[in-house]
Formats: sequence, C-alpha cells, structure tokens
Amino acid sequence: MAAVQLPHHETTINGPRTKLWALDATACPELGTHRIARLGIDVAHAPYNRVRLRPAGSFFFACIEGEGLMLLEGRWQRVTAGELCMAPPRVLNALHAVPGKPWTFAWLRYEEPHYVKALVGSDSPLRLRRGADDFARVIQGLRSEWEAERDPSLLHHWVSMLQGLARRLAKPWRCSSRVEELWEMVGRDLTVDWKLSLLAKASSLSDEHLRRLCRRELGRTPMEHVTYMRMRRAQDLLEESDEKLEAIAPMVGYNSATVFSRAFARCIGMSPTEYRTRG
Repeated sequence: MAAVQLPHHETTINGPRTKLWALDATACPELGTHRIARLGIDVAHAPYNRVRLRPAGSFFFACIEGEGLMLLEGRWQRVTAGELCMAPPRVLNALHAVPGKPWTFAWLRYEEPHYVKALVGSDSPLRLRRGADDFARVIQGLRSEWEAERDPSLLHHWVSMLQGLARRLAKPWRCSSRVEELWEMVGRDLTVDWKLSLLAKASSLSDEHLRRLCRRELGRTPMEHVTYMRMRRAQDLLEESDEKLEAIAPMVGYNSATVFSRAFARCIGMSPTEYRTRG
C-alpha cells in the first residue's frame, strides 16, 4: 500500500463533490442513551480527508460502494465495498479518498470517557468481511425516518437495532470458545513472551489454523492481536497511573522502554509521553 501523507493535526477536508449526511446526539437524544455521539453517511470524493488524533469513543465504519484508504493501527489499508472496520477510543484513525474513486460509507462514533468500558476493546476485530451491509442498512433506515416522520418509537427501534449490531460485531468469538479462552488467557498476562507456536499450542490449534481464524475474525494475525492487546493495556496504564515508561514497558511485555515507545507510536499515532500529556 502506497504511503499517504498524514498531517500531525486534526484534519477535515471535504472537497466540492463530497456529499455528507450526519446526525448527532444533540439533535437526536435517543443516540445519547447509548453514548453514540454522531453517525452519518458520506459520499466521498478526493480531496476528502479526515484525521482524528485521539477520538473520544469507539468508531465503526461500513463501506457501501467504491473504495478508499483508512489508517488503522498505524497502517494505511484499502477498504472496499462490504467491509466493516472498527477502531477503539483514543487511537489515531484517518480516512483518505483516492482520486477518481468515489467512496460511499456509513459511520458511527461513540463518546466514551476513559473510565467507561469502551464498546471496541482488546477483543474486537480490526476489519470484517461481514456485517457492513446490515450496519449500513440500519443507518440508512434511521436516516429515512429522521428525514420523514421522526416518530419517537421508530427512532428508538432503529437506534436500538444499531446498538445491538455494534455490540455483536465488536465481540466476534461466539463461534470458537477455545479461541475466546486463548485471548482471555493472553489478556491475564501480557508479560509472557507470546509466540505464534505458544498461542497455537494454548488453543489446541495448528499455527496455520489459528492464523486463518484470526485473519477471518479479527483482520489481524495472532501476533498483531497480541500487540494490539498490549497497546490497549498500555493506554489504560498511561491514563490511570503515574508510572514511568520504564515501569510500564515490562507490564505489557516489553523489556525496553525504547522498543515499547516505538511500538506504541506506530499503533496509537503518538508517543506514550504525548499520549499522556494530551490526556
């Protein structure tokens, strides 16, 4: 994937051809009952660009048509029709429309203070090849009702359905208890030097089977998911304690504060020190 220049500041660029529809909790209080801050449907054309350095809540993104680039966990990724992506709070994410390629997508962003358990957490996928169509249809249904009668009971119906879908998509391991137990075990002790072979043995699966499962259900390799879990824990420690980086690094499986800082900056979009300062 070719690199795209990423500004180091919050960015909102629409361009003359982009069409936007959005609804927020100030206009529709029903959203606020689930901590939903905003949702919408964008028809994006270059130079459409979004950069959110440290968004306050979980983010869901469902591609309806076309394709574009999305920055997730430190990597630009091509997202096409039928894909659903999600990102946890307080982690850099960005969207970039490719010239000549219209991009239509539905999105949903929560407002989740750090003391609230976020919907997208350490056991959530990065991207899925399922769920995007249903997710987008519900947002489209909510839009249709909002632009027509605005019946409170029907608005409640659409918002509740959307919240239910978001909860289901953010927790993917219902079909494989062994894998669920694996990640619960990893989460209990991130200091272990986890390797693919050790993860596979702990889940009674072959290396390749575990890799395929994680790719399908999480959009990550097993080792990428270990890193993701470590970074989520590191965020909590940076927010909730005054521990120095030299103390935090071994708590999340790094022997060196320097190596930890590099991994954190790559995944979160800023150094641990910047992250703590901006908190």
